[in-house]
Amino acid sequence: MGSFAARSDLAVHRDVAYHTDPHPRQRLDLYLPRGEGPWPLIIWVHGGAFRMGSKEDGAPTEYLERGYAVASLNYRLSQHATWPAQIVDCKAAVRWLRAHADDYGLDPHRFAAWGPSAGGHLVAMLGVTGHLPTFDRGQHLDHSSHVSAVVDYYGPTDFLQMDAHRPPDGMVHDAPDSPESELVGGPIQEHPERVASANPVTYMSANAPPFLIVHGELDPLVPHHQSVLLAEALRAAGVRVELYTVAGAGHGGFTDPRVDELTEAFLARAIGPHGGGA
Repeated sequence: MGSFAARSDLAVHRDVAYHTDPHPRQRLDLYLPRGEGPWPLIIWVHGGAFRMGSKEDGAPTEYLERGYAVASLNYRLSQHATWPAQIVDCKAAVRWLRAHADDYGLDPHRFAAWGPSAGGHLVAMLGVTGHLPTFDRGQHLDHSSHVSAVVDYYGPTDFLQMDAHRPPDGMVHDAPDSPESELVGGPIQEHPERVASANPVTYMSANAPPFLIVHGELDPLVPHHQSVLLAEALRAAGVRVELYTVAGAGHGGFTDPRVDELTEAFLARAIGPHGGGA
């Protein structure tokens, strides 16, 4: 387990367990800016079709220089446990970070969640369920799993609508071995109640924090329409949301400079180190 001391000469705490008697995947890396906090925190949730990926993959540590702390989470994958284990883990990590905010110099009132693909789905779920006890299990239940902002990069929303909007060469999600079927523990058409429990729209309310959603127009893995569904539901609930479509782009790997510009500006407004707040 990582050190609890928030020392100015130690910028990273690796493999910190956020669960008592943890599964090997229930760990996080915490990166701290130099100097003194309390720092706003970006919680990075990796992608990987719910069955691969790691906290070492692409965490936005460049934000350390902009005055943010960054926590990069691992969570149980679909081969370890089916839904809702993944969101249970993410919420446990948020509660752990809030419970130990003083130890690390974090501002518990300025947490944002950001993730791509499967990670985009999980941060959206964090955003819409922060006011609900539905997936809060385990330790630190006296602390909230609420986040103040969500950055969802091309995450899925409603698994049952994915194939109706996929491009001709896109991934088939109705297959019994699709990432979504493996996540819910069976073919998605045979388990509509499990699919609904994994759909952020199911939990939609005005309690959700502001969202920035970014999605490639021609995404072959997660159809762009998935983000349209989420953005429409957020707007209907009165939640502030911006959906940016990356023209001609696929599943990530964006070269459009507006993506970075919009993300940086959104985080600065929502939790920024210069007095920001959602």
